[in-house]
Formats: sequence, C-alpha cells, structure tokens
Amino acid sequence: MMPLAISLSAVWGKVWPIGLAILFFGVLILSHELGHFLSAKAFKIRVTEFAMGMGPKLLSFGKGETKYVVKLLPFGGSCMMDEDVEHSDDPRAFINQKPWKRFIVLAAGAIVNILCGVLIAAVMLGSAALQPDPMHRLIGTPVVRASEAGSLTYESGLREGDVFKKIGSHKVFAYMDIRFLLSRDSDRIVDLTVERDGQEILMRNFAFATGEYEDGTKGYAQDFLLLGVPVTFGNTVKYAAAESLSMSRLVYLSLLDMIGGKFSLRDISGPVGVVNIITEQAQDAQAQIGQDKAAALDALQNLLFLCALISINIGLMNLLPIPALDGGRLLFTLIEMIIRKPVPRKFEAYVHAGGMAVLMLFMVLITFKDIVQLFQK
Repeated sequence: MMPLAISLSAVWGKVWPIGLAILFFGVLILSHELGHFLSAKAFKIRVTEFAMGMGPKLLSFGKGETKYVVKLLPFGGSCMMDEDVEHSDDPRAFINQKPWKRFIVLAAGAIVNILCGVLIAAVMLGSAALQPDPMHRLIGTPVVRASEAGSLTYESGLREGDVFKKIGSHKVFAYMDIRFLLSRDSDRIVDLTVERDGQEILMRNFAFATGEYEDGTKGYAQDFLLLGVPVTFGNTVKYAAAESLSMSRLVYLSLLDMIGGKFSLRDISGPVGVVNIITEQAQDAQAQIGQDKAAALDALQNLLFLCALISINIGLMNLLPIPALDGGRLLFTLIEMIIRKPVPRKFEAYVHAGGMAVLMLFMVLITFKDIVQLFQK
C-alpha cells in the first residue's frame, strides 16, 4: 500500500497545480462575463442567457427573462444579449440601447478583470504580514533605504532617502518599475530623476550596476536597498494601486516591444504556456511549504504577482481596438457616438469575423509553439 500511496501523492502533486491554473483562467473568464451581465442588468438590457462553466449543460433554470445555465467544465462562462443581431423590435435589446450604455456594458468585462488584478495585488502585498521575521513584514517602496559608499550607484550620485520618480521618460510608480525599466535598457545607463529633500533632481547618464545571471547573460544588479513600509490597510491599498499601474504599463510597453521586433514568436505565450508558468510557480510554493515558511511566502507572492499581471493583461488586451474583441466593438460604438449614426451592421460583422479568423489562426500558432516547448523541457 505504501508505494501506491506515494504514487498517488506524487500524481496529485503534479495535477493540482495544473487544475489550479485552469480554474484561475476560468474564474477570470467568468468574472469578465459577470461584468457584462451586471452592467446589462443595471441598464435593464435584456440578457437571454448567463452560463457558468463550459461544455455540455448540467442543469439550467429560468428566472424572469434570463436562463441560467451550469455546464460540465468548471471554468469560463458566457453572457448572451443578442448583441450580434442586426435588427430587433425589442426596445430592451442590446442593439437598441443608446451608444453610451452599450459602451459601458462592453467595457465592463475588461474593467472587472483589471479590478480583479488590483485585488490580487492587494492580497499579494498584504501577505507580507504573514512573514515569520518581523523585519520582512513590509511592503516595498521606490524609496532608497541605503546606498553604501563605494557602490556604483552611490558613486553615480544615489543617496539614502532618494525617491525614484523617473527612469528615462517613464514614471516610477512602484519598486518593481526599477527592475523592469532597467531591464529594457542594454547598458543600464539612463537619465534618472529622484526626489530629494522635496526637490526633484535629474541625474543624466546615471550608471546602474550590471550582474551576470546563471545562464551567462548580463542584466541589472541592485547594489542598494529599498525602504519598506508596514502592512496597513492604507499602505496596502496605496501600493496595490501603484503595483497595478506598473503592471498595466508593463503590458503596454511589452506590446510596443513586440511590435518593435524586440520579441519573437518564441517569447510569446498563449493559454497553454501561461498555464504551465502558473503551474511551475504553484509547484515552487508547494515545495517550500513545511520547509521554509519565508521562502514559501515569497513563492506565494510570486504566484499572486503573476496572477495579478495576467488578470490586468487580459483586461487591457480586451480593451485594445482589435476586431472581434470588446475593444473592437468599443471602437465601432465610439465612432457611432462621434458621427451620430451607427456603422453599417453588416460591415461591422464582416470586420469582426475577419478579426476572429486572424485571432484564431494566431492562437493556433501560439498554442502549437507552447506545446512544442513544453515537450522540449
């Protein structure tokens, strides 16, 4: 019995992180659809069906005009409002609503995803209160706690108490911005703006330290310490908002880098690749449980950071003016609000159908790449 018990435990240890990652994606999709559903109900727009889950129906029931459906696979969801019909005599149909109402309903799903990301970021920061060492029960800030004499940043002009304000032309919202923005610079020599004694100081051609990673590549190395603040409700809310702004910009700048050719197809991950990354982070956290509480909490925070980033990423990507996505529909609604008449529905339908075809082809390519990379590990 013992070998069988060990085998089952090993299998469960591999399966649950994958299930957690898939469930997380399902919750993101369901919360997105819930944003559409609640905003539509608030405007008294007719919702014909709201489904929880995907795949075959397990049960369904009607309440008022809406049919609620529970499906077999416990992730995902959908909100049906007949938004794709060309004409309707129903005054409460989505297509017959004023453009500004449709705009809010279309944007609500992405906004809920972004708010979920902010909430996860707050949980991530708040979890620092569980650290066993009181010295680590802190939230990181972009304020210099110490820069030792002799270090490169000290020689370049960085001093204790300096508050990072800008790296190059980009504002610093949270401490994570420092590493991310410097990782985009090849030589780590930038124009740095700090606040010192209430005044902003611009230090041109400021040199940050460079270190070598395990794979032999060189990158940013931090030779100074940053200040931490106590985990209070106010600090958690404040820095969760700052972290979320940083993540939002990370998505935006990464997209620009991709368009600019800094990333190849190999550097982009689809659902399979992202599930694999979440799985690895969950397994890392699991491996530390019972051995090193501080390391386990660090791994958990890394996992929560990743989940917050994914949630915000999904929200922002859905707002991009890409055909077939909410952002594409928002663009047509915005045009309607400007020219005061709707774009021909057939034309819009053709644009979204074409966009969906391109997106599906792109997803097939990315998924194939993710699967190949998965088997190469």
